[in-house]
Amino acid sequence: MKTIRDTGLLFQRHLTELVRNPVWLFVGFSTPILYLALFTPLLKHLAHLPSNAVLDLFLPGILALLAFSSGVSAGFNTIFELKGGVIERLRVTPASRFAILTGPILASMAMMFVFDAVVVAVGAGFGFSVHWTGLPILAVLLGLLMVITSAFSIATALVTREISGFAAVVNGINLPVLLLAGVLIPMSFGPAWLRVLAHFNPLYYLVQSSRVLAGGTLTGTAVWQAAAVLVPLTALTLAWATSVVRKAVS
Repeated sequence: MKTIRDTGLLFQRHLTELVRNPVWLFVGFSTPILYLALFTPLLKHLAHLPSNAVLDLFLPGILALLAFSSGVSAGFNTIFELKGGVIERLRVTPASRFAILTGPILASMAMMFVFDAVVVAVGAGFGFSVHWTGLPILAVLLGLLMVITSAFSIATALVTREISGFAAVVNGINLPVLLLAGVLIPMSFGPAWLRVLAHFNPLYYLVQSSRVLAGGTLTGTAVWQAAAVLVPLTALTLAWATSVVRKAVS
C-alpha cells in the first residue's frame, strides 16, 4: 500500500508539472498533427492509395511513434532534477524507490493517451477507420512500450548524470530505431536485410500490431508477437531501472 500511495503522490506531482508547461503541451499536441498533415500526402503519392487507406496505414504508426518519443524524452526531466537537487532531496525521504521511477512514467503515459485520443479524433475526421474493439488492446501495448522507453531513459539519465552524454545516447538510438520500425514508411518497402534487422527492434513489433489492431483484428500474429516481446522486456527494463534508481537515491 505504501508503494501505491507514493506512486500516486509522485504521479500527481509530475502531472501537475506537465500541465503547467504550456510550451510542452503545445508541442505535444501539434507534433503528431503535423506528421499527419505533412507526411500523409507524400505516402499517398508513393503508394497510390486512397486517402482513408493511407491514414489506416500511417496513423497507427504515429501512435507508436508517440509512445516511443514520450518515453525516450523522460530522461531529460531526470537530468534537470539532478541539476536542481531534487534527486538529492529524495535520498532523505522514505518514498518507495519503485514509486520514484513509476510515478513520473505514469504521469507521462496519461498525457500520451490524451495526445493519442486527439490524433485518433483528428484522423477520424479525415477518413481514418476507427475500430473500437482493437483500441483497448492497442492502448495496453502502447503503454508497455512507453514504460520500456521511459524506464530506460530515466535509468540512462541517472547513469550518465549530465545532459550532453544522455543526449548523445538518445540521439544515437533514435534514428535507427525509428527507421527500422517502419513508423513512417512500412518495412515492406525496404530490402530483405532491413526487414531482418527490424525484427531486433521492439518498436517494430508495436508498429505492426498497431496496424493490425487499428484494423479491428484482435488475434493476428503481429498482436501475439508484440505481446511476447513487450511484456518480458517491460519486466526486465523496470527491474534494471529500479536498481539504478535505488543506487542513485541511496
